[in-house]
Amino acid sequence: MSKIAVLGAGAWGTALAMHISNRHQVSLWARNSGHVSGMRKSRANPLYLGDFKFHDNLQVEDDLGLAIQGADLILSVVPTAGFSNILKDIKALKSTQPIVWAHKGLEPQTAKLPHEVALEELGLNQQWGALSGPSFAAELVRGLPTAVTLAANDAAFALQASNLIHGGNLRVYNSTDVAGVSVGGAVKNVMAIAAGISDGMGFGNNARAAMITRGLAEITRFGMALGAKAETFMGLAGVGDLVLTCTGQYSRNREVGLQLASGKALEDVLKGLGHVAEGVNTAREVIRRADSLGVDMPITYEVNQALTHGKSAKDAVMDLLGRSQKADGI
Repeated sequence: MSKIAVLGAGAWGTALAMHISNRHQVSLWARNSGHVSGMRKSRANPLYLGDFKFHDNLQVEDDLGLAIQGADLILSVVPTAGFSNILKDIKALKSTQPIVWAHKGLEPQTAKLPHEVALEELGLNQQWGALSGPSFAAELVRGLPTAVTLAANDAAFALQASNLIHGGNLRVYNSTDVAGVSVGGAVKNVMAIAAGISDGMGFGNNARAAMITRGLAEITRFGMALGAKAETFMGLAGVGDLVLTCTGQYSRNREVGLQLASGKALEDVLKGLGHVAEGVNTAREVIRRADSLGVDMPITYEVNQALTHGKSAKDAVMDLLGRSQKADGI
C-alpha cells in the first residue's frame, strides 16, 4: 500500500483523496486549521461535499511537512493561483517527491500554465504531471464512473502515477502531452462561461453546440501554439472535459455564465457561488497570452470583455454573431 499526499481540501481534492483512500494511505492537507479540525471531528467535508464519510485510510493534516512525509506521490489540488507558492513550500521542505496537479487554469498576472510553473520551480529532473478530464467531484464521490487523463514529463512516470490513482469507478489514461492536458483543462472553463451565457439567454441547443465546437477550435489553436498535440484535444482532457463543463449541472463556470445572462453583477455572482470558478481569472490570462502568440480567440475575448470590462452578456453574444464569415475548422 502506497501513501499519497493530497494538498487542497476543496470539493475535487477531497473527492480524489476519498477515492484514492480505498486502496492507499492518504494524507489530506488543508491550510485552514479550522477546516481541518472540522473534518477530523466529522470524518467528512461538509463544507464542500456533504456527509460522505472518510475511509479509515484517510487522515487530515494542517502541517504540510507531516502531510507529505513518506508520500510516494504528492497530488496538488490547490487553486492555480497558489500553485507556485505550494511548490516553493514543498521545496523548502527539501522534498523531491513526484508531484501531480489536478487544478486547472493560468496563473494570475503571469499567464503561465501549471506545467510552466512546475518547470520553473521544479526543473526537469523532478517527476511531475497533470491530471485532467471530465470529472465532477459530486459524481466521483458517489462512486459513479469517471475517466480522466494523467500526462507527465516522463512516460514511465505517467504510467506509474496513473496506476496509483486508477481503480474502482475512476479510470485513468496516461499521456506525455502535459501542455495539451494543461491547456484543455484551463481554457474549457472559459468556454463553459460562454455556454452558460448562451443558455441563460435562451439561445437554445443549436447555439450551445456551435459554442462548444468553435470553443474547441480556439482551445486547439491556443494549445498548438504552446507546443501541444492536436489529438490531445480530441480526448478526455479536451473535448470530453469541454462538453461536460459546458453542459453539466455541477459546472461552476457554466453557472457564472447563466447568472451573468440574467443581469447579475460578476461580484454578486462570485459571492453567491461558494466555490472557485477558475474560468473567471483564466479568461483574462488566456487573452493576454493569446495576444502575445498571435492566436485568434474570439469567444474567449468576448467572455473576458463581459467579465473584466463590464460588457453586457447580450452585447458580447451579438458581437460574436456579427463576426465576418470564415471557413470551418481549426
